[in-house]
Amino acid sequence: MSKSRGHRKLGRPTDQRNAMLRSMTTSLLEHGRIKTTVPRAKEVRRTTEKMITLGKKGDLAARRRAAAYITDPSVVKQLFDEIAPNYEDRQGGYTRIIKIGPRVGDAAEMAYIELV
Repeated sequence: MSKSRGHRKLGRPTDQRNAMLRSMTTSLLEHGRIKTTVPRAKEVRRTTEKMITLGKKGDLAARRRAAAYITDPSVVKQLFDEIAPNYEDRQGGYTRIIKIGPRVGDAAEMAYIELV
């Protein structure tokens, strides 16, 4: 069976999965580092990198697209004013995933995802 393209389902219905990814992306941009499972971290990396790229563009359309995805207006302001300017000279690769071993309860592989 071939590997599917696109996104991981993460064991959730579409609406719950999208809400979770929006929330985790907002938290990562707000705090700079979050702890989660490896598959979730890999999905959050995709959306976070897209948001930082929008922040680097900096125009009104990009700000509106970011505001439509990020759940907290103060994080949108922080993204465009503080986070994105730090990555002006960088062509992608704004996040890093650090694996930290299995979770105690169910042995799910855990990781930190952080902004570089």
